[in-house]
Amino acid sequence: MGKVCFLLLVWFGLVFPVFAAEQTPVKQLDFEPQDTERDRVVPVRVYLSKVTSPQPVVLFSHGLGGSRENNSYLGKYWAAAGYVCVFMQHAGSDREVWRSAKLSNRLAALKKAASGKSTLDRMQDVSFVIDQLEKWNQEKDHPLYGKLDLEHIGMSGHSFGAVTTLDVSGRKYPFGKSFAEKRIEAFFAMSPQPGKGLSASRALGHIAAPFLCMTGTKDDSPINKRVTPESRREVYKALPAGDKYELVFDGGHHFTFGDSKGLRTRGRDPDHHPAIQKISLKFWDAYLRNDKSERQWLQSKKPLTDSKLKATDVWQWK
Repeated sequence: MGKVCFLLLVWFGLVFPVFAAEQTPVKQLDFEPQDTERDRVVPVRVYLSKVTSPQPVVLFSHGLGGSRENNSYLGKYWAAAGYVCVFMQHAGSDREVWRSAKLSNRLAALKKAASGKSTLDRMQDVSFVIDQLEKWNQEKDHPLYGKLDLEHIGMSGHSFGAVTTLDVSGRKYPFGKSFAEKRIEAFFAMSPQPGKGLSASRALGHIAAPFLCMTGTKDDSPINKRVTPESRREVYKALPAGDKYELVFDGGHHFTFGDSKGLRTRGRDPDHHPAIQKISLKFWDAYLRNDKSERQWLQSKKPLTDSKLKATDVWQWK
């Protein structure tokens, strides 16, 4: 790095991120595994740094109309810290839904895609991807050979991806139906919602696994007026005590958690993404690496003071 460039980076406070990126480069791998039983391709994007031993895995499920390219700011950040991050794309509720529709029909197409079928497809995608990771981890000629610690898997998602996260954590549906994926041990949902058919307490009150919820005081739904900022907070309230956490950004909206461009960036607080990154990584370290010091950090007011959160933001645990 040239001297002038170095001095400019020092002036703007950017030296540490540049050095960190040089020390922990993250590579990106795209795969198109096919689930032959369902005649369905489940594209994935994998972020990982150079690892010499198996590392915990974090799965990510995008929101309605999204893709495996969404939320790369999280995939790259977690991967730089040593996790293998697998970002899934769900056909039938991904970006092709609105891309293939006329401009005047895009909202209607998205609403139609938020269906029971898409919900089930997504849950099955998660299990299929874990099955595929188990195979790749054993195939000597595969880029992921021997890199995955599949005894420690986390699941995350935003919006419809948060619905998927809650589903595979064991959310109950009417008649006691559940789709829990037992191979996942910790869950992180951004913009969660309790769902319908059962009360939040009946649907979620039995989930014992560690759970991190994030939302905002303006986090409504772009397609469903019945989903309000208040209803999103019912998820944390319904979860039983024990390794449960909630962050509520004062003024945070639905696109606070994404990294899309254009109009959706309007009103996004620049301090929010770093806080999401830091707190979520502490959560993964606490429960996928069994780091007791990180668990103690989470169960304190330090996330407020260490993450540039405002006094009006909410951090709580139970």
